[in-house]
Amino acid sequence: MAAGISGAPEGTEEKVMQSFWKNFCREESGQDLIEYTLLLAFVALASASLFMGAGNSINSIWQTSSNTLASAAASAS
Repeated sequence: MAAGISGAPEGTEEKVMQSFWKNFCREESGQDLIEYTLLLAFVALASASLFMGAGNSINSIWQTSSNTLASAAASAS
């Protein structure tokens, strides 16, 4: 029986690699982590876009309030 490079019987390395790739493709333990990470990234991006859009609205509300209070203070004095 001939030996391969590692001293194992010839063809054993191929069987080990085939077994490794089959197990690797069937493995699903890290899949949940990736899915939750992608979901978290999507939620973060959606939240950021909402906050950016709401920033202009909040700024205009504060500006209107400031102008109203300034005019009320000017008319009171």
